[in-house]
Amino acid sequence: MSSDQHCETVRRYWAAAEARDWESFAATLSPDVVYRCPQTREVVRGLDAYLRFNREYPGDWHLDIDRVLGDEEGAMSRTTFTVGGEEMTGLCLFRMDAEGRIVAVEDWWPAPYERPAGRAHLSELQD
Repeated sequence: MSSDQHCETVRRYWAAAEARDWESFAATLSPDVVYRCPQTREVVRGLDAYLRFNREYPGDWHLDIDRVLGDEEGAMSRTTFTVGGEEMTGLCLFRMDAEGRIVAVEDWWPAPYERPAGRAHLSELQD
C-alpha cells in the first residue's frame, strides 16, 4: 500500500470515530489490532475489545484532524480533541497490514509543562 492510501485510511478511521460510526471504524481495522497508550500503560488487543474501548470512552468528545503523514508501513496523525471544553493535542502512530488495515495504534497525549530550569539559553517561549 502507498503512503497516500495509509493516510486515507487514517482519515477514514478518525472520521468514523467522530461520527460514532462503529461499522465504518471497524472496517479500517485488522481483526488483530493492538492499541497502546504509553502514558497510561494501557493495551487493548483485538477488534472487538478495541471497538468496545472506543464505544464506551467517557464524555462527549470531539476531534479535528490537524495533519496526517504516511509512509509505506503506516501513518501518523495529529488531532485536536475536545472533551468537556478542554482541548488536547493527540499524536497517533498507525501501522498497517498488507491489506491496508490498521494493525497497531500507539496513542500519545502530550500534556503541557514548563520549560525545565537551565534551558532558557537554548530556546525561546511562545505566547
